[in-house]
Amino acid sequence: MSQFVHRSLAPFQFPETPNDIRFRPASGHAVQEIYVVSSDGNTLTETSKDTTEKEAVISETVFQRADKGPSGSHPISGSWRAYKTKRSKNGSIIKYKCTADGFSAETPLSEKYDGKFDGQFYPTEDDPGHTMASVKLINPNTVELTQKREGKLVGIWRLTVSANGKSIHGTFESKLNNTSSSFEMQKQP
Repeated sequence: MSQFVHRSLAPFQFPETPNDIRFRPASGHAVQEIYVVSSDGNTLTETSKDTTEKEAVISETVFQRADKGPSGSHPISGSWRAYKTKRSKNGSIIKYKCTADGFSAETPLSEKYDGKFDGQFYPTEDDPGHTMASVKLINPNTVELTQKREGKLVGIWRLTVSANGKSIHGTFESKLNNTSSSFEMQKQP
């Protein structure tokens, strides 16, 4: 059974609509998430608004049901597989730079990472999670970032630039919930 709990959110409420769960920001946090199960129970749509950045980042993820929950449970109960994600443009753009010495990343929302290929952990600036990352050059087209928060390993990112330099294939392995995901990014003109 999937858990839909976010540390920075208050406990969920069951609103008037039986297939809808809303998380409201807890004191000091600014993330709002809404989960809606389709009337046939086979599709889950998560809408998230993150206002921890200079500009709000809106995302929508659509899931297909993998397994049903126990008989009589809330419609959101069960296992879900994400298959489509959309994000607002300000949350979808990132600028990468890789040199012989290190790797850097910067978003339009002022999050910045600048690390050297020396095994040390460097902070991500303007990150509400206070993430630290160590970066490793795997080969001339691939970098791997190992992330920690409060000294605890949280995830591993691997970014591989295509042979033609027009796209990046990325993977993320979450150490918090033992899941992995992959994605493709296209170079912008």
